[in-house]
Amino acid sequence: MSWSVGSRRRLRRLFLEGFSVMDVAEPLVSVDAERRSDEVRDLLEAEAFDLVGIRRAGRVVGYAQRDDLRAGTCGRYLRPFGPDDLVEETASLRDAILSLGINHRCFVTVLGDPAAIVTVSDLEKPPTRMFLFGMITVLEALMTGAIGQAYPDEGWQGILTSGRLAKAKELHAERRRRGQAGTLVDCLQFSDKGRILLSLPAIADDPALLDGQSRKASKRALQELETLRNNLAHSQQIIPDAWERIVRFSARLEALLDAGPLDRVEPGTPPAGAPSDAPEG
Repeated sequence: MSWSVGSRRRLRRLFLEGFSVMDVAEPLVSVDAERRSDEVRDLLEAEAFDLVGIRRAGRVVGYAQRDDLRAGTCGRYLRPFGPDDLVEETASLRDAILSLGINHRCFVTVLGDPAAIVTVSDLEKPPTRMFLFGMITVLEALMTGAIGQAYPDEGWQGILTSGRLAKAKELHAERRRRGQAGTLVDCLQFSDKGRILLSLPAIADDPALLDGQSRKASKRALQELETLRNNLAHSQQIIPDAWERIVRFSARLEALLDAGPLDRVEPGTPPAGAPSDAPEG
C-alpha cells in the first residue's frame, strides 16, 4: 500500500496524539511519610496494590513497595523517582508503554507532581487494545501493498504450500461470489503474508524492520504479532505473554509510519521457489 505524505502524517497524529497515557492511568494512592508502615501495608494488601506514593510537606516525593514495608514509618522505605519513572500527563500511550518497558510501571505527573500510575496490567484496557490492533492493521496493510508491488502478476504463489494457497483461493472465490472487491493477496492469512514478505530481498536484507537481529528473529516477530492480533480480535488476555513484543513493536511505531523497506520493494521480484507441502509453523 502506498500512502501519501499527508496520510502518514495523519496516522502519526492518530497514534502519537490520539491515544494518551491518561486513557489508562489510575490515581496514585499516597500517604504521609510519617504514617505507620504496618498500617499502610495492611491497606495495600486489602486493595491489592503493590506500592504507594510517599508525601513529604504535602507533595509526593517518591514511593514505597508494599513488600518493603515493615516496622517504623513509611518514610523509612521511600524510594525516590528515577528519570525513567515519570511521564507527563500529556504523554502518548506509546511513551507510557516504552516507560513500562523499563520498570514495568510508570508514574504520571499532573502539573509537575506525580498523581497517577500505569502498570503493565493496565495495558489490558480497551484504549491500549485499540492502539495495538490499529498498529498491526497498518503493518498488515503495508505487507499487502509490498507483496502486490513486488509480484504484480501474483508470482508469489510458488512461495506458499499448496494447502495454504488453496485456502486463499477458496476465500477469494467466496468473496467474488458475494460481489466483494479484493485480490488474492487480500485473502492471505497474516502468516502467509509474512512468509512471502521475508522472501523479498528488500526485507530479508533489512531485518531491522521487524526486530533488528536476524531474519529468524523477524520471522519470530511476525509469528508473535499474529498471535497478539488474534488475541486482541477475540478479546483474549494479552499480558503477560505478549508483553515484550508489545514494547518492541511500540518502539518501532515511527519507523512503521515512515517510508521504509515495505515501500521500496522492486516489482518483478522472482519467487523463492516452491516449498514442500510440510505444515508451516
